[in-house]
Amino acid sequence: MTTIRTKRLPALFAFSAAVFLISAFSSSQAEAAAANCGRASWYALTSKTASGERMNPAGMTAAHRTLPLGSKVRVTNQNNGKSLVVRINDRGPFIKGRVLDLSKGAAQKLGFVGAGHTKVCYNKL
Repeated sequence: MTTIRTKRLPALFAFSAAVFLISAFSSSQAEAAAANCGRASWYALTSKTASGERMNPAGMTAAHRTLPLGSKVRVTNQNNGKSLVVRINDRGPFIKGRVLDLSKGAAQKLGFVGAGHTKVCYNKL
C-alpha cells in the first residue's frame, strides 16, 4: 500500500501545481485587462510632442505614460463600442485616473469630444 501512495504522490503534486498555475494565470490576465482600462481625455495643442514631432490635432495619436513611443494601440470607447488604432507619440496624461490623452481627431472618431473624457480600454498591437 505504501508504494501505491508513493507512486501517486508525484501525479497529485503535478495536478495541484497545474491547478495553481492555471488559476494564477487567469487572475493575472484579469488584472492585466483591468490595468488597460480607465479614463481617456483629448487635447489639441500644436506644440512638439515627446517624440519630437509637432502635435497634429487631427491625427490618430495619443499620449501614454510608459508605452514606447511609436507603439500602436487599439482604443475602444466603452460607452459606445467605437474603436480605432492610434500611435503613441507623447507622454501623459498627468491627471490621476486617466490612462490616455488622445488627439482631438481620435476623440472625434471615438465620439467623446463633447464630453471631454470617457471610459476606454486599450490593447497594444
